[in-house]
Amino acid sequence: MHHKTRFYRSIFGVSWNPGNATLTIMLALLFPILLFLFLTLTAQPAPAQVFTTLYNFAWSDGAGPTGALVQANDGNLYGTTFEGGTVCGYGCGTVFKITLGGTLTTLHSFVGSDGINPWAGLVQASDGNFYGTTAAGGNNNCGPWDGCGTVFKITPSGALTTLHVFEEYDGGNPYAGLVQASDGNFYGTTENGGDSTNCTYGCGTIFKITPGGSLTTLHSFARSDGLDPQTLMQASDGNLYGATFAGGSNDYGTVFKITLDGTLTTLHVFGGGDGANPAAVLVQASDGNLYGTTENGGANCSPHGCGTVFKITPGGTLTMLYSFAGSDGVQPVAGLVQAGDGNFYGTTQNGGADDLGTIFKITPGGTLTTLHSFAGSDGASPEAGLVQASDGNFYGPGYSGGANRAGTIFRMVMVRTCAVCPSLE
Repeated sequence: MHHKTRFYRSIFGVSWNPGNATLTIMLALLFPILLFLFLTLTAQPAPAQVFTTLYNFAWSDGAGPTGALVQANDGNLYGTTFEGGTVCGYGCGTVFKITLGGTLTTLHSFVGSDGINPWAGLVQASDGNFYGTTAAGGNNNCGPWDGCGTVFKITPSGALTTLHVFEEYDGGNPYAGLVQASDGNFYGTTENGGDSTNCTYGCGTIFKITPGGSLTTLHSFARSDGLDPQTLMQASDGNLYGATFAGGSNDYGTVFKITLDGTLTTLHVFGGGDGANPAAVLVQASDGNLYGTTENGGANCSPHGCGTVFKITPGGTLTMLYSFAGSDGVQPVAGLVQAGDGNFYGTTQNGGADDLGTIFKITPGGTLTTLHSFAGSDGASPEAGLVQASDGNFYGPGYSGGANRAGTIFRMVMVRTCAVCPSLE
């Protein structure tokens, strides 16, 4: 009775008197109602999710979507497929548009001379057009590849212009996407090429290209400072940040900063235990730090590791937030997106219940929740990250799987089961 008396006094501001029968009955009746309201209003979100396959690729309209989707100013999603289309045997790849309801339109099928195999997603520029890269193709030979790759522009209606064809000395095989910086120019990377002799076909480059197609090589990697650079992002300090898949003193990859005029600083060299082989773009979070993933490394899955999630300050202090262990995912090769609830959402290429990849949520402190395990029929092996669209839902591609084993586009709706929840938007 003592503890209950103290609780009643704190709620009602009155003293409970065992001899006051009326007050006793009133409090006994009100207590369950007030307790229910208190627990409901203070409940923490317990999100569930509804996963829907929006579209199954069929090869003729594309296959193997590997790049993240981008929501354009018309509300639709735009993306690329690595293969498929109407020419080139299995297809040279496509550019497509898909509505939030799942209606897909193929905007362009690559034919070889204008590029082959767009691996990365698109960026919508300030002029309303989309800009992207193809990993191969073009008119120039490039080592053992069928062309060194291209940079292209495509209108929302599908008119494509090739802006640049790489020639190996200025870069080769741009698997990464572009970022439009504050100066209006685009910045990107190539996996190979450049002037270094420390790699057979070059160690990769960082380049700047104007909207009109004038390209400048800003940096050629030399392996000691990195090899195979990934997609760049521009941080709030105006500098570009990125990662290299390999190279550095341990050959496990690096994180770097580069100014718009080409001055590069190595911020971190991975050692394996803290991650290895970062394969995706970084994201700057609301706390000002950068967050990313490594395909391999970490504390689990000897000898190579199942991959990690990390945080790094703009000054280069790295904290490993999470090591994947297999059942929760393997090889997070895509970048993260920070949602309105402050958490990060991402994908793993493998692992999960059927070893076909997962979708996960991770807090800034490193607590991870597996939200979905791919089963094949609903898609498999996502190579790309998620985009949170204007409807608050997450959208992304599955590289393979689906009805035709050519990949899928999916939507994940977060279902909120609390009365008062932080916004996801």
